[in-house]
Amino acid sequence: MYLQEVKTILADVLGLGAGADALTEQSALLGAIPELDSMAVVQLIAAMEEQFGFSVDDDEIDAATFASVGSLTAFVARKLTA
Repeated sequence: MYLQEVKTILADVLGLGAGADALTEQSALLGAIPELDSMAVVQLIAAMEEQFGFSVDDDEIDAATFASVGSLTAFVARKLTA
């Protein structure tokens, strides 16, 4: 439901350009995309907070959230329905 928006945020924050078009829900993030380092995670969280209008607490974030595009999209969906 929020897949395209998440892909757009990933493309913008990580500078993936047209490469973001190839991302699917199964696409791995952490460890698979060199641009996704600890600073990029912080930037992604800030971009999602701004785009979707929610707030993320430190204890809500773990590596599983950023395991794949699908897990990140599921996190956004959970935040928006909470």
